Amino acid sequence: MKKKVKELRETVLNIFDHLHRHPEISWKEVETTEYLARLLKEHGCQVKTFDDCTGVVGEIGTESTGLTVALRADMDALWQEVDGEFRANHSCGHDAHMTVVLGTFLLLKETGFVPKGKLKLIFQPAEEKGTGALKMIEKGVVDNVDFLYGLHLRPAGEMENGQAAPAIYNGSGQFVSGKISGPDAHGARPHLAVNAIEVGAALVHELNRIHLNPMVPYSAKLTRFIAGGESGNIIPGNAEFSIDMRAQTNQAMDELTKRVEHVVQTLAALYGTDIQLSYGARVPAAEVDGEAKQFMEQAIVDTLGKEHLVPSVVSPGGEDFHFYTVKRPQIKATMLGLGCGLQPGLHHPNMTFDREALLVGIEIMARVVRQTFESNSY
Repeated sequence: MKKKVKELRETVLNIFDHLHRHPEISWKEVETTEYLARLLKEHGCQVKTFDDCTGVVGEIGTESTGLTVALRADMDALWQEVDGEFRANHSCGHDAHMTVVLGTFLLLKETGFVPKGKLKLIFQPAEEKGTGALKMIEKGVVDNVDFLYGLHLRPAGEMENGQAAPAIYNGSGQFVSGKISGPDAHGARPHLAVNAIEVGAALVHELNRIHLNPMVPYSAKLTRFIAGGESGNIIPGNAEFSIDMRAQTNQAMDELTKRVEHVVQTLAALYGTDIQLSYGARVPAAEVDGEAKQFMEQAIVDTLGKEHLVPSVVSPGGEDFHFYTVKRPQIKATMLGLGCGLQPGLHHPNMTFDREALLVGIEIMARVVRQTFESNSY
């Protein structure tokens, strides 16, 4: 297999270069969808796209003859300032993830692999919005999937280039927007209104006083607060704010959400003002299947050797991949953590990594597909 991987090197790097040079933000991955669909068709995949959203699914094999195994890659880039200019930018590695999944299919094809069932290649939009996986679930893309594998590049500070982990335990993330509503007042007459800035200061303090089980990492913090205008002699009664919540388990996130809501309700009553919350996407914590993780671990060992297998990654970062297992509990899933010398870090506008790691990721993913289909459990 290693020889076939090397033979695909130029093709793989060309695919990555194209995707890297043509980033598109969430829900606008139009050209990316067209590019991937064209390549999948050229290489013999049955291809499905959608009328109302971006994203593409490639399929080979027949579902009725065995397992359905799926590989998933996220497609969207971030919108951020790069060298003084705001633009779409692949600084989270989604261009690499797409390349690895597509390259895995090409490698399997080159080695003459025929699935004992169906192999699905899912290229999912809008991971950065936390809503792309939900759309694919809505479309029925994973309804009959037995095993699902994803991957994510890991920063150099987390694991070395040439290492890999069989699972990524992402935490849950909940994003909340809030609005404090009340009349303004003259700076000399503070008794006639509620100062929204004082309410915000109390909110910061009370969020810091939330205590859950210390064995489970969690946090709730104010990340945005806007109040007042240009006039310094007006006490603002209105403000807008955002709260970022993180928890390593879904159960801890449920409890944290209740505590935050209680804090807000209590402050509204204490200050006699109106505070309304609106909830954005909630990304669930990872639900990793032991069997899928075991297959991934063996694929890493077969590719890199046991000395380059590292423990599963525990990360506070969110990943909407985990909606698939939360919404469809029958799916057995895990994510490959791929060491690749990534610097300076994920979401840094100038993020870069060792492109040769793409070939390592492809070999690992091809091996895990083979092992899953060839397992004696089914």
